[in-house]
Amino acid sequence: QVQLVESGGGLVQAGGSLRLSCVVSGSSIFSLLAMGWYRQAPGKQRELVATISSGGGTNYADSVKGRFAISRDSAKKTVYLQMNSLKPEDTDVYYCKAEKVSYPRAIYWGQGTQVTVSS
Repeated sequence: QVQLVESGGGLVQAGGSLRLSCVVSGSSIFSLLAMGWYRQAPGKQRELVATISSGGGTNYADSVKGRFAISRDSAKKTVYLQMNSLKPEDTDVYYCKAEKVSYPRAIYWGQGTQVTVSS
């Protein structure tokens, strides 16, 4: 059973930084997984923050470009989200997603980690 465990969330002042981590367990195919970070506020839809393909290609939401950076470490089966120049509007629950794009396709989510940015 594939499990994703996020960590690194917390309370930070505006302008500060946090690094989120997502460890993937129960999978021997981490290198084949497309990984991503999403965020969701209460009553709102979950939205994409950043993704990284199995080959290392990255994609970012316009709102975080130039401030956030996603990366992955295959040896540690971990994906990271470095968040700099944080703004109060970045306050959300952040979720890690893993997607096996080859057949049979599968999607896995972590439990989420709270990020709160104070003004």
